[in-house]
Amino acid sequence: MKKKLLGVLAATMLFATACGDDGGDTGNNEEGGGEAEGSEGAELDDLFVTVATGGTSGVYYPIGGAISTILESELGIDSSVQATGASVENINLIENGRAELAITMADAVQQAYEGSGAFDGEEPTDNLRGMASLYPNFVQVVTTEDSGIESIEDLEGMTVGVGAPNSGVELNARMVLEAYGMSYDDIDEDYLSYAEAIDQIKNGMVDAAFVTSGVPNATVIDLDTTHDAKIIPIEGEAMEYLEENYPFFSAETIPAGEYNNDEDIPTAAIMNVLLVSNDLSEDEVYEMTKALFDNLENIQGSHNAAQDITLDTVETGMPVPLHPGAERYFEEVGALE
Repeated sequence: MKKKLLGVLAATMLFATACGDDGGDTGNNEEGGGEAEGSEGAELDDLFVTVATGGTSGVYYPIGGAISTILESELGIDSSVQATGASVENINLIENGRAELAITMADAVQQAYEGSGAFDGEEPTDNLRGMASLYPNFVQVVTTEDSGIESIEDLEGMTVGVGAPNSGVELNARMVLEAYGMSYDDIDEDYLSYAEAIDQIKNGMVDAAFVTSGVPNATVIDLDTTHDAKIIPIEGEAMEYLEENYPFFSAETIPAGEYNNDEDIPTAAIMNVLLVSNDLSEDEVYEMTKALFDNLENIQGSHNAAQDITLDTVETGMPVPLHPGAERYFEEVGALE
């Protein structure tokens, strides 16, 4: 009798368990969220997200810090900020699985995607995916009032800081010189980060430096405290050449008053973009994108340049496809055309 009763109870429990499983699956499919988001949150707890940025004196680093803080506080994700040599290194970190998010310049991303420029001879990294376009970087050719340099052509024969090798700054330096019919053969190039180059301008060892960043840039402000800093314009036929041959460039102006400039300074600009690892799932990237843009004011407060990050420009100048998770979020909030 006991054996028979135990058998009935066991069968009843198996039946109840089976019904419970079916009901759970059906509920998740029909609701399309709710419990699924809760389980996804548990998976997010297991993530470690490295945010690849740039030098600690640049703009990428504080913005990356704000991103990392939001992921930790809002989603419980363990995250760290990594100082790097910026764009090209960041792309390689994403590609090699050593970073999950990376701030890069659109020109470097396009070259990696196509296997051109700094990535010439390499297999195109066509699995790169974007989370969002961020803010424009301004190409700033920085010198001092007493240098005698008034134009890009005046850099001929001068010692010029062109950025760390294969950095986004260095790629820009080559393109801008090309637009003026020049190359490294015409200058004494010095492969210094822009922070190092600005220090060498102070010491009289470098005549000018390429600084590609948001504005204002802290190193340029620092130079202006001891010297009269000056930014050389990029305009006219050279600017037209850049837009025609490198469509990630756009003609912009550095507004009067950003430094000690009384007037707007015409120059070239390139969008900065946030890349995300294609190894992350759609749900993971959706939650991360939502958290960042739900707390956008925290990112905008990390640096003056970040105030240009808005939902209106998340696709502007993005040279690679958006990750499906980011695309899903932006479609939900009406940010995509």
